Amino acid sequence: MSFRTVSGRRSTLVALCAAALVATGCSTLPADAAPTEGGSFPGASAVRSTLDTLPVKGRAPKTGYSRDEFGPSWTDDVRVDGGHNGCDTRNDILERDLTNETYKPGTRDCVVATGTLADPYTGKTIDFVRGQDTSSAVQIDHVVALSDSWQKGAQQLDPQTRKDFANDPRNLLASDGPANQQKSDSDAASWLPPNKAYRCTYVAKQVEVKAAYRLWVTQAEKDAISRVLDTCADAPSGAGSGSAN
Repeated sequence: MSFRTVSGRRSTLVALCAAALVATGCSTLPADAAPTEGGSFPGASAVRSTLDTLPVKGRAPKTGYSRDEFGPSWTDDVRVDGGHNGCDTRNDILERDLTNETYKPGTRDCVVATGTLADPYTGKTIDFVRGQDTSSAVQIDHVVALSDSWQKGAQQLDPQTRKDFANDPRNLLASDGPANQQKSDSDAASWLPPNKAYRCTYVAKQVEVKAAYRLWVTQAEKDAISRVLDTCADAPSGAGSGSAN
C-alpha cells in the first residue's frame, strides 16, 4: 500500500488494509493485486476473479435502515483492528487524499483546514477550504454506499462490523461534493464516475469491499461491473488504471 509519507499519521494508515483483512477474516483481491486507497488498478482478471466469488441475489428490502445502524459518523475508528490514532475518520481520509494540507491550529494536525483534491470522480482539481459554506465542496464518499450494503447483506452483520465497514479506508474516498450527492446510494448499475479513466479502479474498489464484508451483488450490478472490466487493461498492480472509453 502506498501513501504520501508526510506524517506518522499516514504511516498508521499504511497498515490499515492489512489489519482490516485480519479483522473481517474475509477473502479479497490477491495481496499482490489489491488496489491501494490512492486508486491504482490491479488488473481486470484479478477483479473479475473476485467478482465471480460474490453471491448474486436480489436487493433486500431497505426496512430498518438508518445511518445509525453503522455507528456514529466519523468517529476515531479508522483502525478496524481496534486501535485509534486520535483523529476522526473524515479528517484521516482528507489527509490521505488531499495534497498541500494545512491544519486547524490546536488540533494536533488532526483537523484539515485547507488542501487540494485531484478528484477521481470528475477529474477536476478542487481547492478544499474548511468552513460552513465551503466544506461540502469535498465530501467523503462510501464507495459501497451504506444503504446499498444494507440491502445486500450488511443488515446481517453485527453492529461492530457495520461500524468497521463505515470507517474502513478501503471504502472511503474524498470526492467532489456534487458528484457524491448525485451518486447517493447507487450501485454500479445506476451510477459510474463521470471520469471514465477512473471507472476501472472504482469498480475494483467496490468488488474488493463487497468481498471483504461478504456482501452480494444484483445481476444488473454484476453485469455493469463486467462491462466496465471489459474496457480495462489486465495490468499488474501499480501500472495504473486501464482506459474505460
